[in-house]
Amino acid sequence: MSIHPQYEKELAKQQALLNRPNEVDDSFYNGIYDRYQYPVLTREHIPLFWRYDLDEDTNPYFQERLGVNAVMNSGAIELNGKFYLVARVEGNDRKSFFAVAESDSPVEGFRFRDYPVVLPDTCPEETNVYDMRLTKHEDGYIYGVFCSESKDTSVDDLSAAVAAAGIVRTKDLETWERLPNLKTLRSPQQRNVVLHPEFVDGKYAFYTRPMDDFIDTGSGGGIGFGLCGDILHPVIDEERITSKRKYHTITEAKNGAGAVPIKTPEGWIHIAHGVRNTAAGLRYVIYAFATAMEDPAKVIAEPGGLLIGPRAGERVGDVSNVVFTNGAIARENGEVYIYYASSDTRMHVAATAIEKLTDYVFHTPSDPLRSPDCVAQRCRLIERNLKLLGRVQKETK
Repeated sequence: MSIHPQYEKELAKQQALLNRPNEVDDSFYNGIYDRYQYPVLTREHIPLFWRYDLDEDTNPYFQERLGVNAVMNSGAIELNGKFYLVARVEGNDRKSFFAVAESDSPVEGFRFRDYPVVLPDTCPEETNVYDMRLTKHEDGYIYGVFCSESKDTSVDDLSAAVAAAGIVRTKDLETWERLPNLKTLRSPQQRNVVLHPEFVDGKYAFYTRPMDDFIDTGSGGGIGFGLCGDILHPVIDEERITSKRKYHTITEAKNGAGAVPIKTPEGWIHIAHGVRNTAAGLRYVIYAFATAMEDPAKVIAEPGGLLIGPRAGERVGDVSNVVFTNGAIARENGEVYIYYASSDTRMHVAATAIEKLTDYVFHTPSDPLRSPDCVAQRCRLIERNLKLLGRVQKETK
């Protein structure tokens, strides 16, 4: 046995990638958050020994044996001063699995652990898993809620699938305990489910996405909210709609919870995704809203429009024109890092602060929902600014 000489060449390239500084992208400004020049995770970040047989005898041409197509849709958490992303890794065979990447920095230097996450195989019908949301719950556990996908055997359609919310928990991101999948008695399928970090009325609270079908939400009216008395037998009887889908908006086709809600003095800030139909297909963007501290299902603020949309190269990938988040880190010092995937291909980060995010959510006007009202809203802003500009110009003469 001997290590193929090509390994050292490829390893040098990868080390250069892993050690590359990630600076703020100065070409972008909106006063809300900073974008960064480079993705924080890509398929090129995957360890070479996950993809290649390094033995020159058994792999003389150093061919990739178990390829990786994409790294995306990562849950995020800070533990003991380190930053962790639990990424969705999609192989060339289309099967996804989870892998933990860690760094001392929230914006660069993420490295995968030696092995991916091995979930307890308790669901024999389960074909695929993806998009884990990580919640540091007040009960002392870190919960991961993810999509558990199985084939729909009730119809004669090879592509038909059933989506459920799988649940695992851990205390160290090393050992994972699999719990039963969440059951929602009034919704046939569930995706994009997030566990609230605190008990509500003494119960576990979930943000759900009621769905009639694997892709289409059907009668589902938006992001749901439901309570569960026993996390070991998770059942939700009733779901209230929080952030609603609305006609001719960024949430017209569907919307779903993203990162775990961020607690602020003014209320819970939610980073979610909205989907609209276009001539080129579905367009996913990221938006924000807030719910009341005492009632996390009650929306108290919802800025109009998107918070993050795909730009430039972010538009290109397996599923084009998409940005999607299921992880954010809000630090005790007020820093906030929103991790998002672009076009189902790679992971990025946007950096902001609690004060900025709160100002955006509570002081950005809501969507008036009609074009004449949107124009009137913009004209009022223009009028105020022109008066201010005129006053400033007079004062400087």
